[in-house]
Amino acid sequence: MTVLRERLCAETREDIVVFAIGMRINRIWKPWKWLPVLFEMPPMLKEQAADPAIGLLSTRFMFGGRNIGVLQHWRSTEDLHAYAHGAGRLHMAAWQEFNARIGTSGDVGIWHETYAVPATRIESIFVNMPAYGLGVAGPLFSAKGDRASARKRLRRGAELPSGDR
Repeated sequence: MTVLRERLCAETREDIVVFAIGMRINRIWKPWKWLPVLFEMPPMLKEQAADPAIGLLSTRFMFGGRNIGVLQHWRSTEDLHAYAHGAGRLHMAAWQEFNARIGTSGDVGIWHETYAVPATRIESIFVNMPAYGLGVAGPLFSAKGDRASARKRLRRGAELPSGDR
């Protein structure tokens, strides 16, 4: 990945969905419980990446102690739900397997959060970074002038004519 040695920001004229999903290893001494959950995510991510039409814009892994997660940007909640409930997609089978094998035993936790974000309320900054997050999902711009600060970037987004979103 090429480090872009400048101040950049990403913009979108469309609303987006930020989706965070992950697992927490509650009982580390039971790898036969949590390893299958861990190994179910990579094939789903591969399936998502193979089909740009589903509406996934970017994916980034997150690690922290017993938590392993993924942060994604999606085109819409409709696209996200269509993937999650789609016949023949890996997600529904993985969800059913989790409920059958783990349920509410407490061995492994899973979580997700969905944020539907209007284009008028999005701002970002990237300094000395490869394309990341929204910078993968959409175009990057030099963070100068009316894009020089978070306040200016948010003001700029709020001033977008509704027809430009």
